[in-house]
Amino acid sequence: MIEVQNITKHFGSFRALDDVSLAVPKGKLVALLGPSGSGKTTLLRILAGLEAPDRGKVILDGVEATEQKARDRGIGFVFQHYALFRHMTVADNIAFGLTVRKGKDRPPRAEIDRRVAALLDLVQLSGLAGRYPTQLSGGQRQRVALARALAVEPRLLLLDEPFGALDAQVRKELRRWLRRLHDELGLTGVFVTHDQEEALEVADEVVVMNKGRIEQVGSPAAIYDSPATPFVYRFLGNVNSLPCAIHDGRAEIAGLSLAIEAPNSGGEGNGIAFVRPHDVEVRPPADGLPRAVVEQLAILGPVVRADLLLPGNISLEVELTREQQNHLSLAKGSPVGLSLRRARVFAGA
Repeated sequence: MIEVQNITKHFGSFRALDDVSLAVPKGKLVALLGPSGSGKTTLLRILAGLEAPDRGKVILDGVEATEQKARDRGIGFVFQHYALFRHMTVADNIAFGLTVRKGKDRPPRAEIDRRVAALLDLVQLSGLAGRYPTQLSGGQRQRVALARALAVEPRLLLLDEPFGALDAQVRKELRRWLRRLHDELGLTGVFVTHDQEEALEVADEVVVMNKGRIEQVGSPAAIYDSPATPFVYRFLGNVNSLPCAIHDGRAEIAGLSLAIEAPNSGGEGNGIAFVRPHDVEVRPPADGLPRAVVEQLAILGPVVRADLLLPGNISLEVELTREQQNHLSLAKGSPVGLSLRRARVFAGA
C-alpha cells in the first residue's frame, strides 16, 4: 500500500496541494486526472521524492518515507519527454539505474545484461539494443524510458503524462500496451494525465483533482456514471449542463420534469441538471412530450450529433445513431419530442 496523508504544498503564494490524502492499493494502476494546475504532477513528484511537502506524510509499504531521498525509495519514474541519454545506446539507457549502483548493490555485468535483454523483449524492442535514441520513433523512445524505469525493479512505478508527447494513434496503441504490461507484471503504478479517455481506458482507479484537492476517487465506471460534483461532471466526458428550478423534489427544465434522487437534492430553488448527450432520447413530436427544434446536425462516422434548441433558448446536444437519424428523418429545422433517460441534478450548482 502506498499512501499520502494530509499533504500540503506551496510554491510561493500558490497552493499546489491542499490537505491531500490518498491510498494506492498494491498491484493497482491509478490515474491522477485533472486540468493543468490541479496538483497532479506535484503529487506525483512528492511520491517520487523529487519534491518535499510543506506538511503531511508519504508512507511506502507501511514505512514513512517523507524524508527519504528519491534514490532510496525504490521508485521508477517515466517522464513525458523520455529524458533518455542521447549519447548512450538503448541497452545502456535501460541499464543506467543498475550500473550507477555502488558496491554490493550493483549487480554483476552478466546479470545486468540478462535483465536488459529480458526488458527489451518485454517492451518489444529486441534487436534495437545498439541504437541511439535519435534513431528511434517517439513510441519506441517511450518504451525505452519505461524499460529503464522497470530495470531497477521498483515497488512503485510513476508516469508523468507518459504519452502526452506522442501523436494520437501511437498514444492509443501504447496505452493499451501499458495496460497489458501492467496486468502481466502486477505492478503498483500511478500515472498523471489530463486525457479523460486515457484515464478511463487504462486505470483501475481514477483520482480526479481540481485546484490542489481531490474531487472524487473511484473506478472508471463509477467516476463516469456517478460523478460526485459538478466539476467532475463537466470535466469527465461530454455533458449538457441545463439550468433548472427545484421544487417539491422535482427539477423543471424547459418543460421537462425530473424526480430528484435523494443524494442529489439540496433543497428548493435553482440548480443545474447534468445530462450526457447519449442519455437524451429523441422522438417524433407528440402531445405530452417537451418540444425542441434541430439547429445543427453533424455526422461523425456512425454517430450523429444534433444540437437542439429548447424553449427558453436553452441548447441541448444529443447523440444518435445514423439509423435513428434516418428513422426520424432529422434535418435542420425539424421539430422533435424528447425525454431524458438519465440526469443528475445539483441544487445551487
